[in-house]
Amino acid sequence: MKIRSTVEADLDIIHTLIAEQSLNTVTRERWDEYLVSGAYRYDWSWVVEDDDKIIALAIWWGMEQFDHPFSIDGLYAVPGVDRVAVWASLIRQTLATFPAQAEQPEYHIFLPNGWRDQPDVVTELEPRLEAAAAAGLSELTERLRYEWTPSDGLPARSTRLCFEPADDEAFLDVFRRVIQGSLDASTARSVARVGVEGTAKEELEIYQSMPGERSWWRLTYDASGSLVGFALPSANNGGPVVGYLGVLAEHRGHGYSDDLLAEITHLLVETGAERIRADTDLTNKPMAASFERLGYRNHAVRMVASYPV
Repeated sequence: MKIRSTVEADLDIIHTLIAEQSLNTVTRERWDEYLVSGAYRYDWSWVVEDDDKIIALAIWWGMEQFDHPFSIDGLYAVPGVDRVAVWASLIRQTLATFPAQAEQPEYHIFLPNGWRDQPDVVTELEPRLEAAAAAGLSELTERLRYEWTPSDGLPARSTRLCFEPADDEAFLDVFRRVIQGSLDASTARSVARVGVEGTAKEELEIYQSMPGERSWWRLTYDASGSLVGFALPSANNGGPVVGYLGVLAEHRGHGYSDDLLAEITHLLVETGAERIRADTDLTNKPMAASFERLGYRNHAVRMVASYPV
């Protein structure tokens, strides 16, 4: 068997394979659109060949401005092959191409609520997770996916906090402070890898590179003028998102996450957002409760396979 990156001549077989949706994010429309934008690339997609016939495919997604991908969007195989073995080989091949200092890659699998009680979903999920683990992505984080639309009602804006724009250095400082003690699993992994300072710089760079406007970002202060945290509305390829919100350790326990989330929602609606999406870890009960209090609906699950801490 041979593993190689795809080329334009593979387009017909790629289209054929992605027609089998299963748990994959890729669709024909998404592939064609993202291939043009640079979020998908032929050299970010890999195939296994057996006797010159493609038997498996892995498609990775990345941000257009980077020269390496970030997450797996789809794994495919023709009937009759050992899916775990070929998928693990494909994942290992791509992981070997990552720069040493690059943000660590992940595999994101989008699941319906109640997926554990759906045998067809479990049947498709298990070999994918097994392959990811065999390739090194063995740490699993289950994230709740939330969505807000105008029909859910616009939450009341905060009357106890004020929100002000600030420069990058101010946001870098508040990233440093909020990251310490964060309940977010990916943040903990990043801190274990590059420390608080490195994580703060990476987070700042990621949000600077996203399609959301930098001018939307706000620092948050209480009535005495003390810095409470920050609210960072943003957008990705799919539209407006709750990018990041954080409360400094000394101000936690006062329900300020509701105030920050309400402000993010208002700021995005003012830009014309008709749907806002967000994720939080299943284990981050305070943030999940905040989403639900403010009218965000949990509509799905994102399973993230990553390197262990």
